[in-house]
Amino acid sequence: MKDREIVDLFLQRSEDAIGEAQRKYGRYLRAIAMRILDDGPDADEVVSDTYLGAWNSIPPHEPEDLAGYLGKIARQSAIKRWRRRNAAKRGGETALALEELSEAVSPGGDPERELEAAELGRTLDRFAAALPEAERRVFLCRYWYLDPIADIAERFGYSESKVKSMLQRTRKKLKRFLCEEGVIDEQ
Repeated sequence: MKDREIVDLFLQRSEDAIGEAQRKYGRYLRAIAMRILDDGPDADEVVSDTYLGAWNSIPPHEPEDLAGYLGKIARQSAIKRWRRRNAAKRGGETALALEELSEAVSPGGDPERELEAAELGRTLDRFAAALPEAERRVFLCRYWYLDPIADIAERFGYSESKVKSMLQRTRKKLKRFLCEEGVIDEQ
């Protein structure tokens, strides 16, 4: 079934919308949740929360890109669950990726909250769109999907040191870009 048809089912308040979305995007949404949470039962809860979130937000929203829309809901839900679960302790790939990104996005601030801000999201979209393709793919794998550096290196045929170096250069570019856009103060 095409995305537009699934969105129409949501708009009609048909329960078939959830089943169709699950058939088409269930594995994709679970992969997002698993990458962040690394826990099957929690990932399954996030996927369920994603369908509920879509049910509650369509209408009024009519997403053009259903995969992206559902992916964003799943990612936000997984990060919230991760934060609750790890409130007392920090660790793992998610914390490491967010800590790395905090150097560019929010010196001295909370990168998780700032990344959720709609304006910053649009600015990051413009930044990512302007990157060369290889750099954009590595950047998104690390900071959107929260992939471990070793997995990114293997996927693209790079050494881990090359991936780390690419990410460091991209974070510096991002910091310059955010300064130029007036999102953060230059330090």
